[in-house]
Formats: sequence, structure tokens, C-alpha cells
Amino acid sequence: MSEVGPDSEVFEVNRIKSLIKLMRENDLNEIDLKHGERRIRLRKGDLTAPVVVGAPAYAPAPYPTPSAPAAPAAAPVAAPAAATADDDANATFIKSPMVGTFYSKPNPDAKPYVQVGDQVTPETIVCQIEAMKMFSEIPAGVTGTIKAILVKNQEAVDVNKPMFKIV
Repeated sequence: MSEVGPDSEVFEVNRIKSLIKLMRENDLNEIDLKHGERRIRLRKGDLTAPVVVGAPAYAPAPYPTPSAPAAPAAAPVAAPAAATADDDANATFIKSPMVGTFYSKPNPDAKPYVQVGDQVTPETIVCQIEAMKMFSEIPAGVTGTIKAILVKNQEAVDVNKPMFKIV
């Protein structure tokens, strides 16, 4: 490969294609490169989200507005009437590892990652959390059955907020 000089095209189509291939092969959600005053950011995620061109690369996230308590919203989705006290005693919770926005599905037209009654393993992706335009897939981390989904799609979550009840 030849040297890249100051006047050469740094972000040519073939180079962008190779970056996309690199993202796919290594399961990367984002690549952000800068060369002089030029910058390119390739990102997987919600393609319907607005993108502001010319905005600072890293701006502080707006303070999330308080949302309604999750418990009343989760009541209809909670464990069925056949649930016993043993279910609650053996329950495990998948908690948010970060502050951000909870997404129950990879895009607006897709099916949810998981639903009540689904079996999960530690590797099962249960949701995405978006923080500062970075989308992170969240694995279950445990084996069991989803008994309740405790947050709504696009709801703000804090660190350690219970998102799923597993038995």
C-alpha cells in the first residue's frame, strides 16, 4: 500500500468498504477516525435517529427527564397468576449496566429481542442501551426464563435499574 500524503483522498470508497467489513467481522458497533481536519464515523444502530453534522464529537448527554415509575407499567406484564412465592424467592434480575435509553428491539420494525416466557442463556441479547449515540447490546448474563419485563421501550434507565425478572 502506498504512503498516504496530505493531498491524497483519505476516506475513499474502497477504504470505507474495508472499514465496514472490519466492523462486521469483529462485531463492532462504531468506528470513529480522524485525519487532520477530516473525520469519518461509521455506526450501527438506529438509522432513524437524527444525526447532527458539525456537532462536537463528544457533547455531554442531556439530563434525562424523570419518567413514570416502572412498577405500575410492568404490572400487566408481570408473572402470571400461577406464579408462586418460590418464583419470587428464586428470581434473578438483569440490571442495567449503564445510564441510557432502553430499547427492546434492534430497530422499530423488528421483533423484540426477548418476550415474557422466553428462555435465555448468558449469551442471549435481551436489549440495547443507547448512551451518547452509542448502542450497546446487553446479554442476559444468566440462564432462566423471562418472567417480567420491568421497563418500557425507549425508557430512560440508570445503572443497576432492574430491567428483566428471570426465574
